[in-house]
Amino acid sequence: MPEHVRNASRNSLAFGLLAGLVCAGASTALAQSPPDFSGANLGWVAVGTDWTAVPGGPQPVKQDPAHRYVPNNVGGQPTFRIADINNPNLTQFAKDSLKKTNEEVLAGKPMWSRSARCWATGVPGFILTPAQPLFFLQTAQQVRMMHQHDSDVRRIYMNVPHSANVKPSWYGESVGHYEGDTLVIDTIGLTNKTFVDNFRTPHSEKLHVVERYRLIEGGRFIEHHVTIDDPAIFIEPLKVTKRSRRVEAKLAEWRCAAGEINYFGYDADPVPTAEKPDF
Repeated sequence: MPEHVRNASRNSLAFGLLAGLVCAGASTALAQSPPDFSGANLGWVAVGTDWTAVPGGPQPVKQDPAHRYVPNNVGGQPTFRIADINNPNLTQFAKDSLKKTNEEVLAGKPMWSRSARCWATGVPGFILTPAQPLFFLQTAQQVRMMHQHDSDVRRIYMNVPHSANVKPSWYGESVGHYEGDTLVIDTIGLTNKTFVDNFRTPHSEKLHVVERYRLIEGGRFIEHHVTIDDPAIFIEPLKVTKRSRRVEAKLAEWRCAAGEINYFGYDADPVPTAEKPDF
C-alpha cells in the first residue's frame, strides 16, 4: 500500500476514534444534565400516599395488621389509618404519640389527613399530598414547588449554605443543588407541628430531611429518594422512596379553608384560621 494511503487510513481511524469519544462524552453530559421538572402545562401528581422503604433499610410506619385499611375509591366503606406501633425503628416517644392517635381513631374521631383539613403539610409530607398536581418553577437562584392544593408553596434556595440560626417554620429552610441529573434538597428548621407521613408519625425540631429528585422512565415520573433523620423519632434514619407521575395541567387557584369542608365533622381537626391579618 502506498505510504500516503496508509497515512490517510491512520488519520481516518484516529479521527473516527476521536469523534466517537467526543460523541460518547456529549451523550454522557446530556444524560447528566440538571433535571427540568417545570413546564407551562406540566404538573406532577403523587402516586399513592405512603412511603416505600429502600431495600435493606428500616421500614416506614405501616397499617396495623389487626385493622384493615380501606382508602377512597376502591369499593367498600373507607376507613382511617391505624399505625402499627410495633415498628422496631420507632422510639418510645413516637410509639406513645401514635398510640394516642390510634385510640382517637378507634374512639370514632375522623382522622382526616392534615392536607384535607387545610393545614400545612411540612417536609417531607409535602410530596405525599394526593390528587392535586404539584408544579415547579426553576431558576439558577431558586426552585419553587407549588401545590395546587391550598396554594401550598416551598422555596428551595440554590447553591447556598444553611443559615447560622434557623427559626423553626412550617416548611423549614431548604437549600439545594444539582448532582448530575438529580436535584438534591436539604431541609432543617422544621416546626414539630407537622408529621412525616399520613399515619401522623410525629417529629421533633431536630428533624433533618434530604430529598433527591430525578426523572425516570423517559420523564413520565419523578422518583423521590428521601432520608428522614430525627433521633427523637427514629432509632436509625429512615430511607424511603416515592413517585409522582407527569400530568398535563395548568396551575389553578384552589381554596381549601373556605368553610365548605366543615361537613367532615366538628370532632375532626379544626380548619386553621389566622388570628391576625398578614397585612
